Amino acid sequence: MAINIADLFEHAVDAFADRTAIVCGDRALTFAELEGRANQLAHHLAGQGIGRGDHIGLYSRNSIECIETILAAYKLRAVFVNVNYRYVENELRYLFDNADLVALVHERQFSPRVDAVLPDTPKLRHRLVVEDGTDTETTSTRYEEALAGQPTERDFAERSPDDLYILFTGGTTGQPKGVMWRHEDVWRVLGGGIDFYTGQPLPDEWAQSQKGQESPGMTRLACAPLIHGAAQWAALPALFAGDKVVLLPKFEPHDVWRAIERHRVNVVTIVGDAMARPLIEAFGEGNYDASSVVAFSSHAALFSATVKEQCLEMLPNAVLTDAIGASESGFTGIGIIVKGTPQSPGGPRVNSGPNTIVIDEDDKPVARGQTGRIARGGHVPLGYYKDPEKTASIFVEVDGARYVVPGDYARLEDDGTITLLGRGNMSINTGGEKVFPEEVEEALKSHPDVFDALVVGVADERLGQRVAALVQLRPDRTIDFDALDGHIRARVAGYKTPRSIWLVDEVGRLPSAKADYRWAKAYTAEHPPSWQAAVGGAHANAGL
Repeated sequence: MAINIADLFEHAVDAFADRTAIVCGDRALTFAELEGRANQLAHHLAGQGIGRGDHIGLYSRNSIECIETILAAYKLRAVFVNVNYRYVENELRYLFDNADLVALVHERQFSPRVDAVLPDTPKLRHRLVVEDGTDTETTSTRYEEALAGQPTERDFAERSPDDLYILFTGGTTGQPKGVMWRHEDVWRVLGGGIDFYTGQPLPDEWAQSQKGQESPGMTRLACAPLIHGAAQWAALPALFAGDKVVLLPKFEPHDVWRAIERHRVNVVTIVGDAMARPLIEAFGEGNYDASSVVAFSSHAALFSATVKEQCLEMLPNAVLTDAIGASESGFTGIGIIVKGTPQSPGGPRVNSGPNTIVIDEDDKPVARGQTGRIARGGHVPLGYYKDPEKTASIFVEVDGARYVVPGDYARLEDDGTITLLGRGNMSINTGGEKVFPEEVEEALKSHPDVFDALVVGVADERLGQRVAALVQLRPDRTIDFDALDGHIRARVAGYKTPRSIWLVDEVGRLPSAKADYRWAKAYTAEHPPSWQAAVGGAHANAGL
């Protein structure tokens, strides 16, 4: 049994050739058509000398060509590399070099950036351009011309479960890093190879496609860009099971609801509040039919209790799921919410996934009620690409077993569930007290006039750091800062309340909808705050 991403897709093609596999805009392909075009691309790339172990970058917004590129790479036993489409020349120069790209598929609009970095990236020897409606000049080969005349047959070498999957992190706090997984391991953790709800591993590589034959299949809409792992692992397991995947070129809330209506979408996957809140606003502005939706699933970002309640009001017959994890650990836990479920304040509270534990600073499991770092064993990544030092820093041994520790802090509750607190490297040390931004962000966003917020630490002479917030108000709203301060103090301890607040037109976020903390740090350094707490009686650690 060779569990491999390309093999899993090909089993689905054999089972569901005539089903619709992928939809983006006005285009749709069946499984057989998607397979044929992916094979054509793979044959073209092979003709350029690209094969096993070579790295193929994808620099594009969502499209059918994105899925074809991912599949073609794995068919050749090559490695697909996600490239953030907001990156500019310096960032591209770093990533193309660090990822050792030999080929690149990019949208035409990004051609000037690609051409500008070519002199500094000599390994990148072949480029394909996907048409996007722009007329920007390019030196890359046209994608459709590359496919033309290539065979559609599946005649590739045998693959291995040890083939490499790499996911580059978003670089929210530093340079992007490539997290390496074996195909079998990432499938087990993120691709449905272990049942999320029962924790039981699937018996073989055919189980998903065989189960898919028992029903006509579901329709799944992945709202995030495919440069993000949450979208990749919403789309790929859906294809493995014979489901239809709907993509949008970019996240636009009204377009999401139109796609749900048009395609009768059953499952919607989002990235936390940053997508849920605009969707809630758009739903209220339109007269949309969302009766087909049975599940609304958030991954990889804060999905606050207030927003969950609003989603349940919007979709009363749907099940909400809140999954937590990281590029370095994969899926570590899931919370399931239906209408009428009481929502606890604070971070996501989830049932832990298989082999997930919480450990203390001595790498020992914590007792119930205590706080520590999330660690996950079992199927774990190999480490960071070309960075053995950082690789060594994220693995520990607990009771003789190897665990990955990506840096997320959590509390092990008395009932065995886990409450996520936040990333340790983003925690704020204010006068010796540790504050996790996500908890304060949730308190801020529960205020009726606040649409979005990011919380960071800024330098403070007395406390080392003080809690600061960047706040985006709802349209046509104003804010009473003292009232906002009181609202937050009713929900978190006094030392966690922001001492400085910046009002911004829009909170900076990455294309994945994750927080852009580098933007936030730069903004607070370059602009005076809109409000500052009084010095004296409002000591950050007085617990007031």
